[in-house]
Amino acid sequence: MDAQTRTIVFINAAHTLTHYALLILPTAVLAMGGAFPGLDYGAIVTLGTAMFAIYGLGSLPVGWLAERYGARAMMAAFFVGTGAALVASGLAVTPITFAVALGLVGAFLAIYHPVGTALLVDVAGPGVGRAIGINGVFGNLGVSLAPLLTGVIVAAFGWRAGFVLPGAVCLAIGVAYLRTPASVTAAARREGAVFPDIPRATAIKAFIVLTAIAVTNGLMFNAITILLPKLLEERLAGSADALAFIGLIAFAVSICGAVTQFTVGRLADRISLRALFLGLAASQMPLVLGLTLTTGWLTVPLAAATIATIFGQVTVNDAMLARTVPPALRARAYAVRFFVGFIGAATASPLVGMLHARTGDMQAVLWTLAVVGLLTAGFAVLFPRLTTATVPRPAAAE
Repeated sequence: MDAQTRTIVFINAAHTLTHYALLILPTAVLAMGGAFPGLDYGAIVTLGTAMFAIYGLGSLPVGWLAERYGARAMMAAFFVGTGAALVASGLAVTPITFAVALGLVGAFLAIYHPVGTALLVDVAGPGVGRAIGINGVFGNLGVSLAPLLTGVIVAAFGWRAGFVLPGAVCLAIGVAYLRTPASVTAAARREGAVFPDIPRATAIKAFIVLTAIAVTNGLMFNAITILLPKLLEERLAGSADALAFIGLIAFAVSICGAVTQFTVGRLADRISLRALFLGLAASQMPLVLGLTLTTGWLTVPLAAATIATIFGQVTVNDAMLARTVPPALRARAYAVRFFVGFIGAATASPLVGMLHARTGDMQAVLWTLAVVGLLTAGFAVLFPRLTTATVPRPAAAE
């Protein structure tokens, strides 16, 4: 295995671990009755608030730390720190130590998106779209495996093992990463580094547009994934056989997003990113409107198509940022975009909850998301045309 492939393997593993670790608690909590006397399901879930908040807010300082200490040191901290914090979560004996340990999990998980994505772009070279698409599939793998594997582990060994075992796996991968010579990572970056010569004004405009879309897409991404199970329950309520399979249907719909990320990633290296971007953005509002107006089983394919456009746009946006931001600034740029996207994503849960509570169904939520889709399309039109050719430019060694 060459240096480039080895580095990509570690980055993809980190993406899977990131999304897996974030979703351990929602399943493990089902077996935590009596773990902390006096705390019920809701109270225990609330102990994870710091983890999710720090995970999003921590991306900004991570971008600065990556420029100061280098991607290799930060990725090593990700694996070792996340693994140790997960083990600590599983060994916690009080609500306070559990909450603190989960907060540390969020702090170390915050490293991945700004640093891992920037490093992946450096290593991928001309095939950046394909690499980002595959990387997105690995992230979705973490989302899909978390409830499944956590349920199996907890049923067999108890809730503590649900945190300790993945923590041990993360630590083992961290040890393997540290055993990889620093020169290997640096060589992989030098071999893959490419960047187009783009006018400064064009690059700034592109970054502003992508940052604005990070807000709308973050909101759309989280809102759709949150409301999907409830929407399917409402729309398929008349189909007795379907109710038992709501979870499976939701999983199958989500898989469409992963498949789209891989497909879009390959297309991103072959056709105009702007054209691909405009197509995906323009399709969101009509699809969400379709979800608003349809009933019954037609909801399933429309939901799958909607999620496909949202997930596909994430891949395209990452590739566009990679091709418009100089290598030296990528970690900071991804940190800012992820932070801004987190702000949009954080509003999804209260938006869905409040509108559903007031209206009794998902119609008002979907109409609101249709407007968000229209904003996304409007921002996409503003993205500048990139006409310059890509030329090799060496990346700075770590």
